[in-house]
Amino acid sequence: MADADRRHMAHALGLARRALGQTAPNPAVGCVLVNHGHIVGRGWTAAGGRPHAETRALEQAGAAAPGATAYVTLEPCAHVGKTPACAAALIEAGVSACLVAARDPDPRVNGQGIAMLREAGVAVREGVLHDEAEALNRGFFTRVIEGRPMVTLKLATSLDGRIAARTGDSRWITGEAARARAHLLRAEHDAIMVGSQTAILDDPELTCRIPGLEDRSPVRVIVDGRLRLPLTARLVQTAARVPTLLFTRSDADHLRAAAFEQAGVDLIRLSDGPDGMIDLGEALQALGRRGLTRVLVEGGSRLAAALLAAGLVDEVAWFTAPALLGGDAVPALEGLGLDRVADAVRLAQTGLERLGEDVLATYVRTR
Repeated sequence: MADADRRHMAHALGLARRALGQTAPNPAVGCVLVNHGHIVGRGWTAAGGRPHAETRALEQAGAAAPGATAYVTLEPCAHVGKTPACAAALIEAGVSACLVAARDPDPRVNGQGIAMLREAGVAVREGVLHDEAEALNRGFFTRVIEGRPMVTLKLATSLDGRIAARTGDSRWITGEAARARAHLLRAEHDAIMVGSQTAILDDPELTCRIPGLEDRSPVRVIVDGRLRLPLTARLVQTAARVPTLLFTRSDADHLRAAAFEQAGVDLIRLSDGPDGMIDLGEALQALGRRGLTRVLVEGGSRLAAALLAAGLVDEVAWFTAPALLGGDAVPALEGLGLDRVADAVRLAQTGLERLGEDVLATYVRTR
């Protein structure tokens, strides 16, 4: 693989990352057009999923598009929806070659875009930075294949894995740089999920408060089987202006449920899981049907453990502060009920960042 090909595809992946958290139910795609060694067009999927990356790059390239090579992070679409097929647009523009990082698993595409390009005489090469492209759009792939969004579990703990002192005090375990990085994670996800205990104790807003990215706050999701959340909570009081979903049990009190709905909360009743909790798999499937592809789980310890035990956590973002809170402090995870070390949840590290005195380690689940 030529260094130039890797460099241009890496550029396209960087463009695609800008769109994370804004394109659902569509993937976040980047496209770079190169003609005679010069970049003539760049594009990434716009907010809301339209226009697509290829369309934006071709518009920028204009008369320089004929004969260009397109570097696209995901297979150009082959179906006509609200906009023409991107494969057709590349053909019409006269590109001579197209390098595709990963195929689109959507049944409406899945090889058809590549076939369309090849039939038109466009030279196509697949697999340039494939793993990186697949990781970037893991949320989209998970929704298409499994019907649910990708789940990222975010934890902020002391070195001994505690999220709060024994009194429940948790502000702040990590420093300012780590908290800002956590808000960037929010901006890159379609939804943010918490359990009722976290919502009650912390009374959070769950918005993105990075200057310039305030409009990228994700959909807020609360798991509250018994409708314990006070109607005076900030999540409820701001539901009319920030999309807010609440999952509760099928037998939840109708009058109290009506009060949440009157406040603007989108209340969804679900069946109970095997342990009497809400069926979290069903909850994620409901989010998938709404087009959400990436969910960030921020607490609490019971919800985190339940998702891990159910095999529903795909990635972990673990912020660690150089502090010790002791065995009587609140653990990051409730018990998983494991009898053997061999049954442990296994992770593979994918990144490590230093944020002031704190560290962010990212992982993917391997088992």
